Amino acid sequence: MFYSNSNIDTAAEFEKRRASAERLAQNDGVGIVADEYDHEAWKREVAAGFENEPERGARCGRCFRFSLARTAEYAAKHGFDAFATSLTVSPHKVSAMVFAASDDPKFLHEDFKKREGFRISVRRAKELGLYRQNYCGCEFSRADAARRGFLV
Repeated sequence: MFYSNSNIDTAAEFEKRRASAERLAQNDGVGIVADEYDHEAWKREVAAGFENEPERGARCGRCFRFSLARTAEYAAKHGFDAFATSLTVSPHKVSAMVFAASDDPKFLHEDFKKREGFRISVRRAKELGLYRQNYCGCEFSRADAARRGFLV
């Protein structure tokens, strides 16, 4: 498992999510590698000039591209035959937008919300006591969630 989330707005939130990813990986008997957390690079390369984009807008596509490029680089460097993303398990993410964010031929276009994937992910998170966040991760998604009353 490759954990890459420089989009997350604070190091504390990054660590909470990383700890849950590690718990899941351990439970499933797979290794995990955490990518370097570099929110400043994410803001420069993804968000600059796109701060006012709505959720699911151009900034989100740029964010998917940023993380998938880092994942593709890791996969290529370590000889992986393919890679995918858990982003598509969320009903809040448009899978076609995620798929469009990478033209790497090793990127698997798998929509994990199909075949009850989201329901299964919620059940497993509850069983394992995993942290389930209520916003995507960046300060812009946090502000949007707060406006819509999803943050407490």
